[in-house]
Amino acid sequence: MMTQFTVPQFIDAEDKILGPITVRQFVILLVAGLFATLFYKFFDFTLFLLTGAPLLIASGILAFLKVNGVSVHFFALNLIQTFRRPQLRVWDKTVTNQQLRERLKPDAAWVPLPTARKAPLMRSHIQDLSLLVNTGGMFNPDEEA
Repeated sequence: MMTQFTVPQFIDAEDKILGPITVRQFVILLVAGLFATLFYKFFDFTLFLLTGAPLLIASGILAFLKVNGVSVHFFALNLIQTFRRPQLRVWDKTVTNQQLRERLKPDAAWVPLPTARKAPLMRSHIQDLSLLVNTGGMFNPDEEA
């Protein structure tokens, strides 16, 4: 008999510690609360309102808001990475890795390599290939002639 293993489910869900609040949310709110307390102790009340209220609002947004099911801080990191990457990526693999290494040598003079051109497929050749595929290899156009 084969042994059975339990497969963990919901591995992308964060652990909850206080009701619906996760560890990450708790730490964010705790740090923001500590800073707001320090602002209340050391600043006058108007400066506390000008600094503490935006801090608490920003921490609440950072802790609880999700964009497309992703936390705001992961969304912001992905957004920054997206804008730092090039917008257009073009893949042109006409040169092999060995040829590239040869070109990168400092003493080698750069010589453009000739590009290999494939012969265009003729209609009869395409029909023969189609028939070969459709018959499962039973038809061979070379044997027919």
